[in-house]
Amino acid sequence: MSAWAEHLGVDHYEAEDEEGRLTLVGDPEGVLTRKLEMELTHPGPLSVGIIGRCKRFAVYAVNGEVKLVRVSEAEDDPAGDENPEETLAPAMLDAILKIKDEL
Repeated sequence: MSAWAEHLGVDHYEAEDEEGRLTLVGDPEGVLTRKLEMELTHPGPLSVGIIGRCKRFAVYAVNGEVKLVRVSEAEDDPAGDENPEETLAPAMLDAILKIKDEL
């Protein structure tokens, strides 16, 4: 994850870095993916050998409590590759701003 963060130019990405605003985490064995029920199980990707892939999703959490989850998927696009917009930063920021008063 550190190589990815460095490639993207993300500073302060470590979980315990108090200056950070973003924590990058890996899930190489799919444990978190399964716990969050975000494993891509659509028969299309499975039929071509894509096993254990995570759905395209974004989570907004505050102090470990999940406040918002968005998933980019459709019947004809189970991986959300064609239309990922709901999980991209602009849509997430808009959604967070809409719920901020409830938090």
